[in-house]
Amino acid sequence: MFDRLIWDKLNEECGVFGIYDHPQAPQLTYLGLHALQHRGQESAGMCASDGEKWYKHRGMGLVSEAFGKGDLEKFAGHIAIGHTRYTTAGASKIENAQPLFFRYAQGSMAVAHNGNLVNASLLRKQLEEQGSIFQTSSDTEVIAHLIARSRSKDLPGAVREALQQIKGAFALLVMNERQLLIALDPNGLRPLSLGRLGQAVCVASETCAFDIVGAEYWREVEPGELIVIDETGVHSSRFAEKTERAICTFEYIYFARPDSDIDGINVHMARKRLGKQLAKEAPVEADVVTGVPDSSISAAIGFAEATGIPYELGLIKNRYVGRTFIQPTQELRERGVHLKLSAVRKVVEGKRVVMIDDSIVRGTTSRKIVRMLREAGATEVHVRISSPPVMNPCFYGIDTSTRDELIASSKSVEEIRGIIGADSLAFLSIEGMLDAIGRSDTSSDRGHCLACFTGKYPTEIEFADALPVNKC
Repeated sequence: MFDRLIWDKLNEECGVFGIYDHPQAPQLTYLGLHALQHRGQESAGMCASDGEKWYKHRGMGLVSEAFGKGDLEKFAGHIAIGHTRYTTAGASKIENAQPLFFRYAQGSMAVAHNGNLVNASLLRKQLEEQGSIFQTSSDTEVIAHLIARSRSKDLPGAVREALQQIKGAFALLVMNERQLLIALDPNGLRPLSLGRLGQAVCVASETCAFDIVGAEYWREVEPGELIVIDETGVHSSRFAEKTERAICTFEYIYFARPDSDIDGINVHMARKRLGKQLAKEAPVEADVVTGVPDSSISAAIGFAEATGIPYELGLIKNRYVGRTFIQPTQELRERGVHLKLSAVRKVVEGKRVVMIDDSIVRGTTSRKIVRMLREAGATEVHVRISSPPVMNPCFYGIDTSTRDELIASSKSVEEIRGIIGADSLAFLSIEGMLDAIGRSDTSSDRGHCLACFTGKYPTEIEFADALPVNKC
């Protein structure tokens, strides 16, 4: 994949959207998926029901590609759930596209899931030994098998039983012809919000999806909460004991759209505060500040405001580069980053430039962007990162699974500076990051998962042998 080859970023896995009790549920879900496109660009899908009949479609590519001409017109129903998916290399295939649909002894159901189960391989092995046959490599299918094997006579009871067996990160939507079920893992690692549109109830990975469908934000789904929506109303209960919230910090730093709110905190404003805090911790004499598009622009504006150094669009993103790109020669591969970004020569030429980015993962893209700025005439390039060094892998749905992939796990800040070719390099401190984001949680980690920075994981990590379980 083009992005994986030349764009050195962490990648979120999925986005989910659902709606209950609206005559245009499929059409609104389609719009909601467009708003969540940034969370998954490999495949998209939707399941809907009118109370008797099912309507289903999955496809590869962006939402607009997955749903071709006439696909949406075939849908009807007042309940729908949808999904956008990002996959790891080798797992981009239609079988893993969601929602997954199943017929089982108690009827039919559709399942959509954002996150990653840390005990999925163990559960999968146990289920296969008991006779289960898997059609996908997705850990979402593990959840479905657990639901189907439950002795409960209704879907809510079966889902509750399944939830008590899985561990890790999950924002989960399950539906049948009459009910929509919503669940969030006990640590709340993924964001999940509720909205209202008239009498209809919406659920989405991010609040920006409510804006596009005209819904009003209602509240966050609580960690460990199971919500059942049916003709009798909205019913909330807990499937797990209350524990410390541990939302993925990179939702605020990078993943979420700037116009989304997470736990009442606007993402754009949080990123501006990250930039301002970075300016306090790592000031530098320079002529211009620029951010790496798009997620770092808010932090760059904050850095500029705090220092008084002018903010300029020194880097421009090409929004028309396809997600896949055949690169026949090494030379084209080396220059691949220029297809995605361009330096504005008249902005940076002869200037001391502060380049703001949200993270350094492997270091390859940072090195190329620094070189690009120098080639455009920058006399100095000072790199400032609006997060601490990423030193540990994520097992909850982000595509870093080994420490070897992470440059900060084995290199000092000075060594990284030399590798990327910057005149200076500084990362934001953990405490400064937490203060800037501004969560009011009183726990030791302020309600964040900091595992990629500290190595302290909020759940036990349980993997069986080397069984490949693709995230999401």
